[in-house]
Amino acid sequence: MKATQSESRFDPQQIERPLTTVDVVIFTVMDECLHVLLANRPDTPDEPFRGMRALPGGFVDVQKDTDLEGCARRKLLQKTGVKSPYLEQVGSWGGSKRDPRGWSATHVYFALIPPPPTHAQNRDATWFPIKGQGVTVKLAFDHAKLLEFAIQRLRNKVEYTSLPAHLLPEEFTLSDLQRMYELVLERPVEKSAFRTRIFSANLVEAIDKVRVGPNRPAQMYRLTHPNEIVFFPRTFSPRRASE
Repeated sequence: MKATQSESRFDPQQIERPLTTVDVVIFTVMDECLHVLLANRPDTPDEPFRGMRALPGGFVDVQKDTDLEGCARRKLLQKTGVKSPYLEQVGSWGGSKRDPRGWSATHVYFALIPPPPTHAQNRDATWFPIKGQGVTVKLAFDHAKLLEFAIQRLRNKVEYTSLPAHLLPEEFTLSDLQRMYELVLERPVEKSAFRTRIFSANLVEAIDKVRVGPNRPAQMYRLTHPNEIVFFPRTFSPRRASE
């Protein structure tokens, strides 16, 4: 079949391509607070937003990355040295004003990492506590908006999924799990309804271990299916004021 005139003129090399990046919002919990890992922008004259904080990420490498998630996982491993048990795409943003170097598009993911993640903190990246819908430091590019979207996505999904379990170590108590939900949601959760929901979903299984503390020993648990996300039929109920 003879090519049409428009098809014969198509030349990929003549099309100006946008800058394509992947940014990863990496969450963990430390000191009873949700934290996000922020990288330091290079402090050199040729870099935009030099010396400012930004979400970890970078340009897609067509030689190394088979897809966007592969790029996100590569960046996550570079910044933290770990493979997150949970990685989810938040969305994509693009425009001519995002980056002074040219028209750019970024694909944003969020990852959950159990503590202690101190090995990820160095001179190039630091953990910052989440305050409301963001952090107290000014971020480069449009990363404050991207972070806000990621925080909202996480909190929305925590209401009806098992996501907070991925912020815990492999073994934990039910109180640990409930506390993780409360920290992410920034509100208390009703204990009885919470435990009923957890057991009815077969989310956890007891192990032959207890945690000894100042109070009575606490039964330890682990995830029944650690590589799966459990969805609940209803959101969690706030804790009653009398509790």
